Amino acid sequence: MHDEQSSRPVVLAPNAMVATSQPLAVQAGLEILRSGGSAMDAAIATNATLGVVEPMSCGIGGDVFAIVWDATAKELVGFNGSGRAPARMTRDFYLQAGHNYIPSTGPVSWSVPGCVHGWFALHERYGRLPMNEILQPAIDYATKGFPVSPVIADMWERSTEKLQEDPGATAVFLPNGHAPRTGDVFRNPALATTLAAIAEGGTATFYSGSVARQLYDLSDRVGGLFSPEDLASHTSTWVDPVSARYRGYDVWQLPPNTQGLAVLQMMRMLEQFDIASMGHNNADFLHLFLEIKKLAYEDRARLYADPAFFDVPIDALLSDAYVASQIARIDPARAAQEIEVEDPRLKLGDTVYLTVVDAEGQAVSFIQSIFNNFGSGVVDPELGFAVHNRGCLFHLDPEHPNTLEPGKRPFQTIIPGFVTREGAPVFPFGVMGGDMQPQGQAQVLMNLIDFEMDPQQAGEALRARHDGSSTPVGHQMSDGGVVKLEPGFSEETAAGLRAKGHNVERAERGFGGYQGIWIDQETGMLAGGSEPRKDGCAQGY
Repeated sequence: MHDEQSSRPVVLAPNAMVATSQPLAVQAGLEILRSGGSAMDAAIATNATLGVVEPMSCGIGGDVFAIVWDATAKELVGFNGSGRAPARMTRDFYLQAGHNYIPSTGPVSWSVPGCVHGWFALHERYGRLPMNEILQPAIDYATKGFPVSPVIADMWERSTEKLQEDPGATAVFLPNGHAPRTGDVFRNPALATTLAAIAEGGTATFYSGSVARQLYDLSDRVGGLFSPEDLASHTSTWVDPVSARYRGYDVWQLPPNTQGLAVLQMMRMLEQFDIASMGHNNADFLHLFLEIKKLAYEDRARLYADPAFFDVPIDALLSDAYVASQIARIDPARAAQEIEVEDPRLKLGDTVYLTVVDAEGQAVSFIQSIFNNFGSGVVDPELGFAVHNRGCLFHLDPEHPNTLEPGKRPFQTIIPGFVTREGAPVFPFGVMGGDMQPQGQAQVLMNLIDFEMDPQQAGEALRARHDGSSTPVGHQMSDGGVVKLEPGFSEETAAGLRAKGHNVERAERGFGGYQGIWIDQETGMLAGGSEPRKDGCAQGY
């Protein structure tokens, strides 16, 4: 084992475990497991509770993705619950309004929210308990209130200005005129009513019934683009996860329209190097990682899009020949200065990740988001949730694979991860935070596999992040972007990176939030990690 120090020990349990970014949501999931629920029942209960207690990051106004280990069929199953662009959401609409980008706030950033349909589709296949029982913990916290936890209070406070721009958001999420502070009791009775209606009426309530009608009315009131057909026609998609081998393990991701493929591209390149011998988080190791990240993200910027509209060359991107040609582009002594422009909005994302393993061996890697903090910033005070702004990630360039088209799913940053070994599940995991997610996942995987850390140490270890510049020079960037280092990296490491031409800055936040559960295939025991960058924890029994 690596001697990396962590601020808390790894959590061990023999039967079942839940890990996510807020303790009350973890407890909600455990309560469902102890009541006879499946891992999926617990995941939905945990997610619903997170939508109450961490409302800036997730909720029923957003999308959902999952990778599930089906313990009966002994296979991994992928689930894409992303919504599509409304029929009236066209490039011409934005260009005529004078926009070069789709705005990241307001109602014209909406795509259809896929979360509720996703809950019920996943529940139909993998659930055991009735949905009204699964959603009850969330309804109770929304009705009776809960004390706001510290990291979430900080996120809430930093969203004040955005919330003040919308009267509904102000009414629901700025009680007494300000964001709740740590320990303040927050209630959301409107959301409790909405969740109770969904528990009773299912997806029809949200996509064609009372909630749908309120969303149309809201859209009409604030200048949105929704029509009744947009919600009524929404469907989720079961997909085959894609994988890459890394030192005897198989790393799994969902295919595009998510960015999960970037993790696989990075791991394929990293596997060609003796990472363990390089030493952890020194300048040479980080230089290699950052250069590999740039290459994968260049492909991400050019080629990731809804596969119903564009044939993403997955096999070619993961092929031996392409991996070799990419590695040949890396200069071990100098940082690459010209890379594809990234969309600067990607850095703003906030998300919740959760993972559950139950006593029958079902394991769920589950991620859900309204994208930026409080999504679009638009809230119907009678519904009690923010509608996401995921639609802002479409391109307006008609030649780009991710160009906006009605009925198309936007590029998605949220990615559940999963690791198997010899066909058995060993590690459902994820890292939150927009553009950080593939970078964070790759660093966690190297910590676990190359540096032999436990699941807690692997998530707590210091992280680096590369941000592409938001100042395009033609189609390329001439400055190589910025490397952000968390507090705690040595000055020697920072100086070593600068000597190789990296533009290095220190940063306090923006390095994601992680949970993972390691499944010991010999003993069946569970080892959970949840990093202190968030309020959450891993707990089991």
